[in-house]
Amino acid sequence: MPSAWSRPAISPETSGLLIARAHDELLAGNEDRRLADVRPLVQDSWRRSLASLVGPEGLPSLEFASDELEAYRRGHPLAGVMDMVRALLLPGTAEESGVVVAVGDAAGRLLWVEGDRHIRTLTGDMGFVAGANWAEDAVGTSAPGTALTLDRSVQIRGAEHFNRLVQPWSCTAAPVHDPETRRLLGVIDVTGGPEAVTPQAQLLVDATARAIESELLVARLRAQQAPSPRRPSPSRALLQILGRDRAMLEVGGSALELSARHAEILLLLAVHREGLSAEALSEAVYAHAAVETLRPEMVRLRRVLAPVAPRLVPESRPYRLPDGLETDAQHVLSLLDRGAHRVALAAYTGPVLPESEAPGVVEVRESVRSALREALVAEAGIDVLLAYADTVDGRDDEEVLRLCLSMLPARSPKRAGLVARIERLERD
Repeated sequence: MPSAWSRPAISPETSGLLIARAHDELLAGNEDRRLADVRPLVQDSWRRSLASLVGPEGLPSLEFASDELEAYRRGHPLAGVMDMVRALLLPGTAEESGVVVAVGDAAGRLLWVEGDRHIRTLTGDMGFVAGANWAEDAVGTSAPGTALTLDRSVQIRGAEHFNRLVQPWSCTAAPVHDPETRRLLGVIDVTGGPEAVTPQAQLLVDATARAIESELLVARLRAQQAPSPRRPSPSRALLQILGRDRAMLEVGGSALELSARHAEILLLLAVHREGLSAEALSEAVYAHAAVETLRPEMVRLRRVLAPVAPRLVPESRPYRLPDGLETDAQHVLSLLDRGAHRVALAAYTGPVLPESEAPGVVEVRESVRSALREALVAEAGIDVLLAYADTVDGRDDEEVLRLCLSMLPARSPKRAGLVARIERLERD
């Protein structure tokens, strides 16, 4: 039986070139030139993208930390129909389907991104991952964002995307509504090559959206009672530790800069959520058992946190945080797990508390640094690897430089610079 995603006849290359030139003219301020080569739907979306000050090569923002994403997904109305989405859009072996299927909420935030593993790795580099905001006013013209804006199914082909990072891909998306109130619930999207924007693809995505709405209505009629209301989630706490020695604690819209020692302690308690004994924490901070030194420091830390973040005031025996605390380092690791290498590298603003010599902090620093490097070396594309090679961590990494050299085309002008850097490292 042929796949639902069998490849269609390839669109003329000249069409893509004309659209790309029109895109360049628009960004240069020459709106009236060449736009006749672009569909009106796309023209209008490009203009809205410009009005929203969308960057032509920007990365989407990640709206959820990993634990927030899981909690939000569990409570979303579309969580109960994900098996149907997979059955209709990812038949057979999803990991080798040739497409990626995404389901997002009404605000354009992707909640599930599944499908072909290789395609997910490639699209992850442009930030097409769960938790990312793909609303039109955030990333410009794309099928999921534009479908939500227009409240109708949309196909966007290659160069029609406003963001240049997305232009290698094509996608079809359709909105999903509440079956009774018609309130917008979210969007389903199929992303891949030309096979993702055939007429058959649009029919299938539209049919899936209607099937979802029917299933939601049936489930509602079968329900014996309305679900109990969810409790409001507490304010998110975030500890920023990358590239800075005095960590910044953000809680409920306010920010507090911590001393170097308090930053070390709070980081270690955030990493060891099960808690640490006084002896273990003092060794992780001071490199030896120094409980009598640690205890007054903990008293001072409690006094600092109590007015602004009472839910983070550490408990004793063992020392632990009563509430969860995310760090920007964990954010980077979460992005790597989702395959968003380019976004992870952009979020990695430097080593963890770079001047700290606390053994526990050094261990966290090297763990994050190693995880980033290993993920990029194993899976990232050449553009992301070249960007990593320009960071403090990557600029003297001969293995990374040689890998970049092996991946570049033979006539790439970037090869000469890489060769010179490798030769300098060999001399040194």
